[in-house]
Order: sequence, then structure tokens, then C-alpha cells
Amino acid sequence: MDRRPVRRLKPDPAAPPPPAGTWPATVPAVAQVLREGLELGPGATVLVGENGSGKSTVLEVLAAALGLNPEGGSAGARHRTRSSEPGGLDLVVERSPGAPRWAYFLRDETLHGLYSYLEENRNPQRAETAFHELSHGEAFLSLFGDRARGPGLYVLDEPDAALSFTGVLSLVARLGELVAQGAQVVVATHSPVLAALPGARLLEVGPWGLRETAWEDLELTAHWKQFLGDPRSFLRHLG
Repeated sequence: MDRRPVRRLKPDPAAPPPPAGTWPATVPAVAQVLREGLELGPGATVLVGENGSGKSTVLEVLAAALGLNPEGGSAGARHRTRSSEPGGLDLVVERSPGAPRWAYFLRDETLHGLYSYLEENRNPQRAETAFHELSHGEAFLSLFGDRARGPGLYVLDEPDAALSFTGVLSLVARLGELVAQGAQVVVATHSPVLAALPGARLLEVGPWGLRETAWEDLELTAHWKQFLGDPRSFLRHLG
């Protein structure tokens, strides 16, 4: 039985197309989702691409279509600073009957605001972490560990930005545990370690849109291998 929390995002045939030449339809990856939709398989889906490729925008669209707070959190989070996200773009979310509806969105660039919101709106019946008293990475892992409990959909935008190498390894281990429990995970990352998440479907994001690939074929992987093989020579050739 298909128990995926989200099977796919589909264009709404009744919705008018976005005006030509307007953001974010000008982002190739988003344009592809608006044309073809986006299938989310079981387990983990990892988006990899350069800055500006559109991977974070795709995750923002996914989160908005799911009704999650665009600045991070669950559907019930009510904090907002400056509205700059694209919204759900009239995409229809196809869910599996009876599948878990719990979902959580974490964005590195808006974590400070989410921490403040959670600290200011503590549940008196639970001991909420004082996130601002922790390091960036410690606070992220604490928050994710608390909210990511079992089946559901977890959307993480560049979580590696908050983490050390060992922190990324800890996150990979936790994501593997969640997938084993039946959760779906969607991650956008610059980390070859996160991209190596066992069993993950890899989507490389760029001027072509979204294309499925293998870890060993990623430009990210090739660049890191070259750097680690001879860092001094690699850096000299940058000039």
C-alpha cells in the first residue's frame, strides 16, 4: 500500500498560467514543475545545484503548496518577517489516503526568526529549548530532533550551512532513521555528504531544470574530489 505523505505536485489545469517572464516561472526548475509536476518517491529526495540554480525556490514552492509556513515551521507556525516567497503557484498536492499529514519545513536563512518565534510562543506543558543560547548547528539539530519524529514529510533547505562535518554526519544518520520509519525527506544542499544519503533520489538543478543523476556524476562530487586530492593545486588553478 502506498503510504507516501505526498505522491506528487501537479499543475492545476483550471488555474491560469503565470504571466510570461515573471519570477519564479523564469527559474528553469520551477518552470519544469509548473509544466510537468514533481513526483516525490518514498524515502529521500535530494536537490543539488549551484547558488541561483533554483533548488531553494523549488522547496519554497513545495512548502507553500503544503500549507507550511514559508519561513519555516509547521502549518501552524504564524511568524512572518518580509514576504518574499513565491507561494504555492496553484499546484495541487496529491497525497496517499491515510498517510501521515505531519510536515515540517526548515530553512537555514530564516532559522533565527523561527527560533525567536518558538521561544516567544512556548508551550507551557513542554520544556522548549532556548535555541538562541546554543550554537547555530546545535540549535538546528536540537530543533530537528524534536520536530522530526516518525512518519511525515520533512523539507530541509541547505541544512549543511548550519553544521560541521560531524554535524552533517549526525543529520545523515537521523534522516536515514526517519526514512526507515516511513518518512519522506526533501533536502536542498551543497554538501556531497548529504547528497550521498543512502537510497536518496538525486535531482541536479540548473539551466536545464531538474534532472535525475547519480552521486558520482554530480559536478559537486567531482569538484570536491579534485579539491581533496590536491587542494593547493586546485586553488592555484582558480586564478
